[in-house]
Amino acid sequence: MKNLIFLGALILALGLIGYLYQQLTTTEKALQVSEQRFADCQKVTFQLQNQLAPLQKKQPGGVPQ
Repeated sequence: MKNLIFLGALILALGLIGYLYQQLTTTEKALQVSEQRFADCQKVTFQLQNQLAPLQKKQPGGVPQ
């Protein structure tokens, strides 16, 4: 009986480890995608700021209308 309980606990632990590994892998992939999107947004923001800077210098009030 003790061996059966031990075997059940071992199978449960291995299943939990497998599930957590799968969740970790999925989370890491989602993190990589979000980091890439963040980097892309930073590039676009930088490019737009560079385009906007000369226009702001021309306008006496700052931001062009």
